[in-house]
Amino acid sequence: MKAQTMRQLRQLHNYVGVFFAPMIILFALSGALQTFRLQEEGGYGGTPPNWIVWMAAVHKNQELDSDKDKPANARPDRHADEPAKKPPSLAKRVRRNPAKFALQLFTVLLSIGLLISSILGVTIALNNRAKRGRTFGLLAAGATLPLILLYV
Repeated sequence: MKAQTMRQLRQLHNYVGVFFAPMIILFALSGALQTFRLQEEGGYGGTPPNWIVWMAAVHKNQELDSDKDKPANARPDRHADEPAKKPPSLAKRVRRNPAKFALQLFTVLLSIGLLISSILGVTIALNNRAKRGRTFGLLAAGATLPLILLYV
């Protein structure tokens, strides 16, 4: 390939990567949490924090408020006198299906790798002084546009 074509491809890769980096980071983090079902009461071992439930709703349903992702005790259809089911411990889950746990662990490591790669990519892109303004603009647009679409 010609040198000019390679420069253009690197520039396109840079711009596309910076624009999508905020959502890649969000989806990698929420995907890692969802691997062990931490957005659910059974996976978390109690009522999960709202930020985990929010991230799962955005990741799975592309919306902010979803009853199916809320903890069971936050749903209106659950009766107050119903006892909460205690989730099995991590050790029991691993003993039940070690292959599934190994795949879950691999998935979390993949998410961590994607997070690190995205953060490093943004850092490298921001170190190019000639294109720093454009990079900040694309990064801001990539973070803002999904939020606007969520709230519209």
